[in-house]
Amino acid sequence: MTDTTGKPLTNAEKQQRYRSKQKKSGKKELRGYLTPEALACYNEIQQKTDWNDSLLLSNAIRLMYAAHKCGQVGLLHTWLTDHKR
Repeated sequence: MTDTTGKPLTNAEKQQRYRSKQKKSGKKELRGYLTPEALACYNEIQQKTDWNDSLLLSNAIRLMYAAHKCGQVGLLHTWLTDHKR
């Protein structure tokens, strides 16, 4: 990859360009750390669905939102706690 002057782009410039394109398309980057329990769940879901990190996170947030709208967050939390997940 090169910029308009023909000079090759550095990795930092490529990352900045990529993030800028993602923001323009309406996407937002989220980061965080997973607990060991959440990581086990993540690995299981990833193996069963073959979703990448981005799709897995997007779907997890959408499902959590649906549970919230249906009044099921407490039920889900109880299930996770009971099953040590």
